[in-house]
Amino acid sequence: MDKLVIIPTYNEKENIEQILRKVMSLEGGFHVLVVDDGSPDGTAAIVKSLQQEFPGSIHIAERSGKQGLGTAYIFGFKWALKEGYEYIFEMDADFSHNPDDLIRLYEACAASSDVSIGSRYTSGGKIKNWPFDRIFISYGASVYTRAITWMPVKDCTAGFVCYKRKVLEAIPLDKVQFIGYAFQIEMKYRAWKLGFKLKEVPITFVDRKEGVSKMSKGIVKEAIFGVWKMRRFL
Repeated sequence: MDKLVIIPTYNEKENIEQILRKVMSLEGGFHVLVVDDGSPDGTAAIVKSLQQEFPGSIHIAERSGKQGLGTAYIFGFKWALKEGYEYIFEMDADFSHNPDDLIRLYEACAASSDVSIGSRYTSGGKIKNWPFDRIFISYGASVYTRAITWMPVKDCTAGFVCYKRKVLEAIPLDKVQFIGYAFQIEMKYRAWKLGFKLKEVPITFVDRKEGVSKMSKGIVKEAIFGVWKMRRFL
């Protein structure tokens, strides 16, 4: 019991069973914690039904209402540390992240790095089915972030990540400030500033086929202004 995949959900009934079954089929003994923010579509009920089939491997935490991606991951990180996991992963529920790549992220982290990042923008990384404006915003955010922070990461907003336990133990999780794209930047920036080694692993990111994107103007605005705040105060 050393690998935990944290999957935040809100209205993911179209995807959650398939993604959980795929992760459960992987070699290496991955466990999953679904952090569900009160999905009214029955996402949590689907997870609970699968718990009977995969006892001890699938876990769920139900929260009341949408509280933000960052708070879901912070909750999951604390849960993972309490339960003794050594490698803790972030992954979306919608198959934009290929579950098969969990193995590659684990291997990179176990071999030579403290944080491995599933990267769209490092050499070999790709994006499929995203409109140009989404690619422009995402890639532009990473260029913008690197210019301000000097952090040596090409995909700063990536949400497909593996952390070694010691990294999450060193980061003051209660002081993490942001909840959207800026959360992903802040976690990487804090790890880098603490001296941990970050490694990017090329992945192919595929836009969701089912369900609705959670992107909003507020999330983008938080990232734009949050980077300056990080540079100044962290």
